[in-house]
Amino acid sequence: MTDRTQGASRLGAGRLAAVTAFVQRTLQAAGQAAGQGAAGKPGLKLKPGGKLEFPPLRMPAIFKPPAAPAPVVVAKGAQFLGGSYSSPAGSRGFRLYVPSRYRGQKVPLIVMLHGCTQSPEDFAAGTRMNEVAEEHTCLVVYPAQTMAANSSKCWNWFSPDDQQRDQGEPSLIAGITRQIMRDYAVDPQRVYVAGLSAGAAEAAILGATYPDLYAAIGVHSGLARGAASDLSSAMAAMAQGKPDGTAHPPDGAARVLPTIVFHGDRDTTVSPRNGDQVVAQSLAAAQLPIRVEDGQVPGGRTYRRTLHTDAQGEPMVEQWLVHGAGHAWSGGSPAGSYTDPLGPDASREMLRFFLDHPKTAASMA
Repeated sequence: MTDRTQGASRLGAGRLAAVTAFVQRTLQAAGQAAGQGAAGKPGLKLKPGGKLEFPPLRMPAIFKPPAAPAPVVVAKGAQFLGGSYSSPAGSRGFRLYVPSRYRGQKVPLIVMLHGCTQSPEDFAAGTRMNEVAEEHTCLVVYPAQTMAANSSKCWNWFSPDDQQRDQGEPSLIAGITRQIMRDYAVDPQRVYVAGLSAGAAEAAILGATYPDLYAAIGVHSGLARGAASDLSSAMAAMAQGKPDGTAHPPDGAARVLPTIVFHGDRDTTVSPRNGDQVVAQSLAAAQLPIRVEDGQVPGGRTYRRTLHTDAQGEPMVEQWLVHGAGHAWSGGSPAGSYTDPLGPDASREMLRFFLDHPKTAASMA
């Protein structure tokens, strides 16, 4: 994960040097190559005018973005459309998957937030969420971060202005969600948001700040809302989680937020401890019974699935810890970047969890 370029007008030269040194130490501690980008080019540096430039963190060779993303699979009769949304907070483009069996009936909507350096097309190809959504007749929207907002196309989850309801990027993504709900027949009780890495951290923010809009969230290799408030705390949180581990319940609702978490236990970009903190944040309003299941993908990775269940024994929060996996979408396709085909299918499991958790009057009480 990388972070927003910071101007010298906001940080003095001495502060820039201190932050640079901190980032280098943090990356080294996390097992990353601090002085190189993903392609071995010179990395962290000051640009003309005093701006600090952050390249993508170096990933294992099998997880590097492909030179040319594979075409997105679109089922016969389905559509993969482009669109945009604008508000006083800014504008963002998006891609929308409309399944072949959509005929104007009310259907679920999944909001998918890509990670750093990715695009909606790349993320759709890697997660194969369109294929799973086609089976269940769901709309899927992929908001696109811009390089103008973040030079590495990361969602700015660490910025205080982008962690609040009706502000910054949360308001833009919520606006895209509502625009799709206005233009298509979306079941308002079945609207969900998920993401990878920076996109997962953004999904956690949206779940906490818009519990009236999103019925459940999926957080893959991400961080809890409030894990960081600036550049240095972001790097520290990525390396080891938020130091005090403080969990904040969703805004305006003392309830358990239905959440499914995926994280690789060999992730050296975002520490697995962050997955624990996402779970703690979603459970801040209650303590639930726990059930643990161990399993293995045939011919693939082993995993531990921890279920926090309600009084009827139904999972309200699921945590999948994938053994041997790094910073990559579990069970994804090599057609996209940052995927691990050997893991359990995160897309299929997330959609299964989402459809089991429609928003109800009781859940909003």
